[in-house]
Amino acid sequence: MPRSLVRDQAPVTAPAPGVARTRYLVVRQEDVWFIKFDGEEFGPYQSEREAMLFAIDAAQKLGEQGEETQVLRLEEDGKIRPAWTYGLDAYPPKT
Repeated sequence: MPRSLVRDQAPVTAPAPGVARTRYLVVRQEDVWFIKFDGEEFGPYQSEREAMLFAIDAAQKLGEQGEETQVLRLEEDGKIRPAWTYGLDAYPPKT
C-alpha cells in the first residue's frame, strides 16, 4: 500500500484537538473489507481483522516518520470512529 504523506485537516476525535492526522479508513462493502486512504481504495481483505492490521501497520510506519496517524472504522450505524491512534494505542495491536 502506498504511504504518501497526505494530511487531512478535518477535525477528528483525538486527545489533542486541532491536530491534523493522516487517516486510514477501514470499511465493509458487502462481504469484504477495504482501506480508504488518500482518495484511493485498497483491498479487498477477507476480514475486518486483516484490513485493520494492514491499515495499522501502514499508520505505524508513517508515525515513525513523524506523521500524526490514525486508523478509523466505518461502523454499521454509518458513524466513523477511531480504532487506533499512533502514540496512544499498542503496536503491534493486541489480538
